[in-house]
Amino acid sequence: MDLVANTFGYLRLDFDIPYLAADTHSRPDMSKIDTARVLSIIPPMTQLNTPYPSTAYLTGFLRSQGVQAQQSDLALALMLKLFSKDGLLDIRKKIDKIPPKKRTPQVALFDATFDRYLSTITPTMAFLQGRDSTIGHRICSRNFLPEGERFAQLDAYVDDEGGDPLAWAFGALGMQDRARHLGTLYLNDIADVIREAVDSRFEFVRYAESLAMSQATFDPLARALAAPTTLVDDYLAELTLQSALQHQPNIVLLSVPFPGAVYAAFRIAQTIRRQYPDMVIALGGGFANTELRELKEPRVFDYFDFVMLDAGERPLLALLEHLKGKRSQQRLVRTFTRVDGAVKYINFVEPEVPFGEVGTPTWDGLPLDRYLSLLDMLNPMHRLWSDGRWNKLTVAHGCYWKKCSFCDITLDYISRYETTTAEVLVDRIEAIIAETGQTGFHFVDEAAPPKALKALAEELIRRNVSISWWGNIRFEKTFSPDLCRLLAESGCIAISGGLEVASDRLLTLMKKGVSVEQVAKVTQSFTEAGVLVHAYLMYGFPTQTVQDTVDALEYVRQLFDNGCIQSGFFHRFACTVHSPVGKNPEEFGVTLEKLPEISFATNDIGFIDPTGVDHDALGRALNKALYNYMHGIGLDDDVRVWFDSKVPRTTIAKHRLAKALQQY
Repeated sequence: MDLVANTFGYLRLDFDIPYLAADTHSRPDMSKIDTARVLSIIPPMTQLNTPYPSTAYLTGFLRSQGVQAQQSDLALALMLKLFSKDGLLDIRKKIDKIPPKKRTPQVALFDATFDRYLSTITPTMAFLQGRDSTIGHRICSRNFLPEGERFAQLDAYVDDEGGDPLAWAFGALGMQDRARHLGTLYLNDIADVIREAVDSRFEFVRYAESLAMSQATFDPLARALAAPTTLVDDYLAELTLQSALQHQPNIVLLSVPFPGAVYAAFRIAQTIRRQYPDMVIALGGGFANTELRELKEPRVFDYFDFVMLDAGERPLLALLEHLKGKRSQQRLVRTFTRVDGAVKYINFVEPEVPFGEVGTPTWDGLPLDRYLSLLDMLNPMHRLWSDGRWNKLTVAHGCYWKKCSFCDITLDYISRYETTTAEVLVDRIEAIIAETGQTGFHFVDEAAPPKALKALAEELIRRNVSISWWGNIRFEKTFSPDLCRLLAESGCIAISGGLEVASDRLLTLMKKGVSVEQVAKVTQSFTEAGVLVHAYLMYGFPTQTVQDTVDALEYVRQLFDNGCIQSGFFHRFACTVHSPVGKNPEEFGVTLEKLPEISFATNDIGFIDPTGVDHDALGRALNKALYNYMHGIGLDDDVRVWFDSKVPRTTIAKHRLAKALQQY
C-alpha cells in the first residue's frame, strides 16, 4: 500500500510482514500531553446488532468533563470488512493454498459456489442492516443464497407432508423475519469457512476466548501475539491504523467486556504501540474487573501503559490529571502500571463519581445504520439479544440484593448499589432518543430494582414518552400483577431473570430469595400483561444430584407449558474466586481445587463435588429439552425422554405449578 501522510508522520500499511511480540518500550513522555484527545475502542468481538455500551458511557462522561473524546467500534468494522466482496476474495486466496483433500466440506462448498457467495454478500449485508428490504423476497425463495451446513437445521422443521419448514414460525406473511433468519444462517456458514480455512480462533462472540479466560499465565496469549498474523489480524491492524488516522488521539482506551475480546484488544494495542510508541494506551472493562485483579505479569505492559479496575470514571479522571502533570503517579486510582520492570497496583482512595452524575451515554461517532439485525433462533424472546439496535442504559449501579452465592458479590459492579431519580433517567432517555432517533432501550442492570422501575414507568407515562424497553430483574413478589401491567403500559416488552436451578432446596442454598412457585406467579403476571419472559437457568451447582436435575427440568417444562416463560438458557455453574462459593466452599459441601500461581488472569476455580454427578452428560439433555420447549415441542412428554442414560422419575407432580397458579 501507499504511504499515508498525517500529523503523526507516515504510516506504511504493509501487512505482509508478520508481527512479533511487542518490544518492551519506555514510558511515553507524559509532559507532552497538554490537551487530552481520548479514543475509546470496542475490540472484536462483541455484539453485531448494537454497540457494546461501555464506550458510549465513557465518551458521554468524558465529554461532560470537557474532554475531547471519540469512540470507534472495531468489532463491527472488522465484521463488515470480512463480510464484503473484497473480504470474500481474500478468503478465497487463503483457500487456494489448501490442498483440496484437506478442505472441510463447508470450505469445499464455499469454493465450489464462490461466485454465488460473491454476488450475494453485498445485498444480504444491506438487507440485514435494514438498508434494502426488497431483497428479502429473493432470500426467502431459497434459490438466491448458497446454502451450507448451517441450513441443515431447517430439515428439523419439515412437516409430515414435506411442506414449508419455516411456515410454523413465520406463517405466510413473515417475509422479513424469514429472510433475516436465512441471512443469519448464510453468515454463519461463511464464519465457519473463516474458522476452518483462515483463523481457527474466529467466532462472532467468543473470539480466541481460550487464550484469556482464567489463564493463570500470559504465555498462551504471548505466543499467539508473536505468531505470524492471519488475514483477520491483518484486517484488524489496518482498521486500527485507519481509526487512529481519523481521530488522532494521544490516549487510547480499550474496553474489554469478556475474554472473547481480549486477544483482539492486545492486537490493537500491539499495532498502535508499533506505529505510535508515544501514545498512551489503557485497558479496562469487565474482563479486567473480574479476571485481572491479581495481575503480576510485566509483559502486559509491553502493550498497555495502564490497566484500570471497576467503574472507569474516577480512575480516568485521575489518569488524565496524572498525564497532564497535575497528579503524581502515587495518586492514581485502581490502576496497575509497570514501575522499574515490576507490576505495581496503585489505589489512592477517592469517592466514586455518583451514579446520578456520570452523564448521559452518547453513540456519537458510531455508524448506527451499519449494525446488523440477526435472527439466529426462532423464538420471539431469544431474538432480542441479536435483533434490532437497542440503546443501552442502566437504571441503577450494582445489585440491590447482592446475596446470591454464585455471584461476584464482592466486586464493585455488584456490591456498590446506587440509584438516581426517575426524572434523571427519563432526561437521559429523551436525550438519547434525540441523538439516535431510536426508541428501543435495553436496561443492562444486574437486577433492575422494582421500586426504581415503578418510578421510571410512572415518569415515562407522565411525560408521555413512548419507548420499548426490556431488562433483567429478580423474580421477586414485589412484581405484582398491577406493577407488571404498569411496566407494560410504560413500554416494557420483555424481561429476563435468574431462576437458576429450579429447586427450592438449591434456591435456598443459593440465597436467591425466591421459590419456584413464586417465580411461576411473577412470570405469569408478566405474561398476562403481554410481556415476554426469559429465564436464566443453571445446572451443576454444588450438591446438585441427578434427581435434583430431573425435578428442575420438570419445573421448567411446567413453566413453559403454563405459558409463564417463553425463553430460557441453561449454563453450567462455574465457581468464581469472587463468589461466596469460591470464598467459603465448606458452606456448600465442596472442596476447591488448588489454583496454580497466578500472574495473569483468574476467575473460575475448579471444585470437587462429593455427589460425583456427570453434569456434562446431563447438560446435553437439558439443552436439548430447552431448545425444543422454546419451539413448543415435547411439552407433553415425560422429561426422561431427553436423557441418553437412565434417570429417575421426577418427584414433582405433573400439575404442581398449574394448581399453584390457579390458587394465585
